[in-house]
Amino acid sequence: MLNQTVIVGRISKEPEIKELEDGKKVCNLSVAVPRSYKNAEGVYDTDFVDCTLWNSVAENTLEYCHSGDLIGVKGRIETSFYEKDGEKRKSTNIVAEKITFLSSKAKVKEQDDEMEF
Repeated sequence: MLNQTVIVGRISKEPEIKELEDGKKVCNLSVAVPRSYKNAEGVYDTDFVDCTLWNSVAENTLEYCHSGDLIGVKGRIETSFYEKDGEKRKSTNIVAEKITFLSSKAKVKEQDDEMEF
């Protein structure tokens, strides 16, 4: 059996890292991934995929990535169940094994500024 997924999208908000009591570091972020087809109104919808990054993957992402940057995420899908306000809920996210830094929103803006005539 195989549980592996790859997504490419933009970080939707600035990554933040938390250190747990046992010393492990975790970063939860959301990646905006546009769909490859238009909806009934002729617009491309976007899915916001929750991702969990641990330890060195979390630290590197925090150091090199910012909101709006394009990244690739390779990992596994993990489903968890919890209770909130007496109601059972289900959460699905990607536990990242590898983050690939594809482009920086700031660098793209910088390149566009340099190309102005």
